[in-house]
Amino acid sequence: MSIAIVLGLLLLAIILFAVEIFTVDVITVFILICLCLFKIITPKEAFDGFSSDFIIILAAIFIMVGALKKTGVIDTFIANLVNIKKHPPKVILFFVMIISALTSGFMNNTTVTALMLNPTIGMSKQSGTAPSKMLMPLSFASILGGTCTLIGTSTNVAVSGYIAQQGLTRIGMFDFLPIGLILLGVGMLYMMTIGQLLLPVNSKEDLEEDYSVRKYLSEAVILENSPMIGQKIADSDISKQGFSIVSIIRNKQNFVPNMFTKIQLDDVVLIKGNVDDLLKIKDLDGVEIKADLLKLDSEENELHLAELMVIGGSETLRNTVERINFRQKYRLGIIAIYRKGKTISEKIGKLRLKVGDLILVQGEKESIDLIRTNENDFIILEDYKPNLHLKRKGIFTIGCFALSVILGSTGILPLSIAFLLGALLTVAFKCINPEEMYDEIDWRLLVLIGGMSAFGIAMTKTGADKFVAEYIVKIFEPMGAYGILGGFILLTVLLTQPLSNAAAALVVLPIGLQTASQLAVNPLTFAIAIMLSASVSMLTPFEPSCILVYGPGKYKFLDFVKVGGLLTFILMGILVMIIPFFFPFKV
Repeated sequence: MSIAIVLGLLLLAIILFAVEIFTVDVITVFILICLCLFKIITPKEAFDGFSSDFIIILAAIFIMVGALKKTGVIDTFIANLVNIKKHPPKVILFFVMIISALTSGFMNNTTVTALMLNPTIGMSKQSGTAPSKMLMPLSFASILGGTCTLIGTSTNVAVSGYIAQQGLTRIGMFDFLPIGLILLGVGMLYMMTIGQLLLPVNSKEDLEEDYSVRKYLSEAVILENSPMIGQKIADSDISKQGFSIVSIIRNKQNFVPNMFTKIQLDDVVLIKGNVDDLLKIKDLDGVEIKADLLKLDSEENELHLAELMVIGGSETLRNTVERINFRQKYRLGIIAIYRKGKTISEKIGKLRLKVGDLILVQGEKESIDLIRTNENDFIILEDYKPNLHLKRKGIFTIGCFALSVILGSTGILPLSIAFLLGALLTVAFKCINPEEMYDEIDWRLLVLIGGMSAFGIAMTKTGADKFVAEYIVKIFEPMGAYGILGGFILLTVLLTQPLSNAAAALVVLPIGLQTASQLAVNPLTFAIAIMLSASVSMLTPFEPSCILVYGPGKYKFLDFVKVGGLLTFILMGILVMIIPFFFPFKV
């Protein structure tokens, strides 16, 4: 009966994770409560996962990476990539992929992709190459770079922590580096050859639609002194400036005007135009972009423009601009909104935000910097030069990070203590303040990992892991140990589609370890296979770093299935062949 309860809760968790009605931390806590209510595990066992040292390691990494983002030193380093723009496109692509991979070996791959997005688009434009030929390779390289080190992904850290809890040998910082380098090398070779043949090529019209000439929707308000009052749409100054008038909001009514419609006082005219043209609206008498009418509490400070991209997991998704109180929450005025492939005719305040929407905002530099340091809702698509003071702090933070890696990987200090020391130094020397420190930690991910570790205990106590392991062995036993290993790799890859990579790995891991025990083989062979297979799943654009390039690259869903699917199956085959070589079945 207890096995049925645990497996039923596992199935329920997978469904809830997939449909995303609730956040992953809420689902995890709910599952833990159920396990305690059914007396499958004790309260102590439920919370043991949260006291593990790998939770400390992840939190410390979040803090140091947050400090690096705040100082902008990584932004500057990556922005300097444009210096290689004179090289052939293949050379540029190689540099983009190798730098992305090397950086993501020590940083979150989503952050790396976000930082490199603009420079990569700039280089592709300057080299005459379609952005679609470079952006998907960028995201894939950042994902594969995480397979090279223990701290490359949260999945690696979580798996290492779990197997240590089971009394097995803890995975070292660079123990699987050779495997990661092989995966990265194959992935880069694939994306520079076969991938280039399969990737779509944007048409000339698509290439024109880059960040500088993108057609945004904006709201222009007709003021009392406007000479356009009484003018016909076709003869109005707005039309003469080359704007497309989408609709007019008059007396709270939204309608599509014809060429004979006359403009009236207080009309809100929804217009489409690129960024440069929108700013020229200021030169027209009696017309203002609606954001300019907002009081930002400080008129003496210089106002800046920035483009924000709405990302997956953002709390703003499916909410309207008015409902989220955008101006009050972020202290930024929205000038315009762009949505790829859609003609927007709604009032901006009534528009429900979606992943990939681009928002042109105006506000003080401090408000824009705040968005930059907290990338939970948006990423900024702009160049940024940090001041010298912040640059010094950024270099100091890199030093702290490097010190943590050296102390932890050489065994001078336990890994958790080494990274905790690095995080403490960044806070002590004010590279990041305490309030920002707590904001940078992804608490939802920590709750997920801690909770799923407890779920692994429940599977072991009830024998659910043994039950499932026997079933999997029965199916794949005719193919031998390699076949069974391949079955677990395939299962993990498939589960990463509805689940996060970390959740998928922690669901499969207890079953894999039990299977290794039944086969009397090295449990590390299965643990490493499950861990790395969670990071090579590129079947769909659901991975956060893939979502970031989905819109700018103008990809279709099937582009990822075609290009990423083939690469995923190639990498799965390589994992089956090389993992037993580096981590033999027989110890």
